[in-house]
Amino acid sequence: MPKITTGSATGTDCHAQPVVALVIPCYNEEVTLPICIPVLCSILDDMSAAGVASADSFILCVDDGSRDATWHVIERMHRRDVRVKGIRLAHNAGQQNALYAGLMSVRGRCDAAVTIDADLQDSPQAIASMVEKYGRGFDIVYGVRSSRDSDTWFKRTSARAFYRVQLLLGLNTVYDHSEFRLMDARAIDMLAEYGEHNLYIRGIMPHIGLRSTKVYYERAPRAAGETKYSLTKLISVSVDGITSFSARPMRLIFYTGLILLLCDIAVIVWVLVSYLGGEAISGWSSIMLSLWLLASLLLIAVGVVGEYIGKIFKEVKRRPRYAIAEALL
Repeated sequence: MPKITTGSATGTDCHAQPVVALVIPCYNEEVTLPICIPVLCSILDDMSAAGVASADSFILCVDDGSRDATWHVIERMHRRDVRVKGIRLAHNAGQQNALYAGLMSVRGRCDAAVTIDADLQDSPQAIASMVEKYGRGFDIVYGVRSSRDSDTWFKRTSARAFYRVQLLLGLNTVYDHSEFRLMDARAIDMLAEYGEHNLYIRGIMPHIGLRSTKVYYERAPRAAGETKYSLTKLISVSVDGITSFSARPMRLIFYTGLILLLCDIAVIVWVLVSYLGGEAISGWSSIMLSLWLLASLLLIAVGVVGEYIGKIFKEVKRRPRYAIAEALL
């Protein structure tokens, strides 16, 4: 059955070549973009020659408030090749908001959009496979790492813990998938209906529920520059994702409270038996340990609740996620 893309500027079906937009979030990528853009332009040329994608396909770079010459590089690339387009955000809004801004900018201008980082660690060669899967009727195609053999032990272990903790706390995500994916016009339209300020697109995609599949690839080293993802940022992303999609951490606090109540009952029984038996009670150690344990648990509980309250605070203000300062479309 031919696939009819809805919400597309072209209104094409699968017999025609789809217009594909490559959306690249950029933050301080002046060194990486001169390497990245020619590679992606070559991918577009190859897909057009093979009849996989339309010659009208294009690249959109989203400058997320960079402090270096990233925007000047985008302008220079745009003058050389009109397929290279760009928007510059007025301030650093974060990767999720930059991705969202890019997707909303290409909405209605393409049949499908592929989000990919500028560092070329996600294989550009996998884009053609994604577009082919789209042609077979899939609305969302996830780019998934085939292995983590090239990672250090610490990075491999922390990544596994990242996904397992998310799953344990009720967040449904695709294992070993970051932000490398294809979304068709219908998926982009549905994403636009998610109005929350605290975006976690990686968690929204499975929640949308459209037909999806995976493309596996080998992750390469960075083409240039330095990674923007530290361990602290990864933990922050995980916390944002969990608290945006699950209330299970608060439920775990409740269960912990019940377990501590049972422990308290056991301690009361032990104290009463010791008292009635006339045994001496060495109370200082047990009291001090109990105080430290309970104080730590209380602070953790207050922190978890505070995280949710902070998100509510941001949501009720309904401030714009981002502001576009300049656009080359």
